[in-house]
Amino acid sequence: MMILSTILVALVALEHVYILALEMFMWTTPRAQKAFGTTKEFAQDTKSLAANQGLYNGFLAAGLVWGLLHPNDTFGFQLQLFFVICVGVAAVYGGMTAKKSILLVQGLPAFLAIIALLLANL
Repeated sequence: MMILSTILVALVALEHVYILALEMFMWTTPRAQKAFGTTKEFAQDTKSLAANQGLYNGFLAAGLVWGLLHPNDTFGFQLQLFFVICVGVAAVYGGMTAKKSILLVQGLPAFLAIIALLLANL
């Protein structure tokens, strides 16, 4: 279960690095517009807001990586659990306020990682 939790947490971290890239560097591209359901005009008008959101997603990814690499297993577990719960909360909020698919795309991996982490550390 420890290997599964590590893989799931790493996948959540990678997903948030990808979201960082989409929001900070590719917001006005067709790829990001398709991913977020925006128009070219909206993307241009909200470019700085999206970059700010991307930075926050990067912080979530950094926290998860910190937890994965921390030499103290107990503290590493606590870091991973904290940051993956933050991702889960953000996914629920985003799913309720922005786009329902966020619950599936961001929430499902986060909640699977939470379950795996808890089971691995019983």
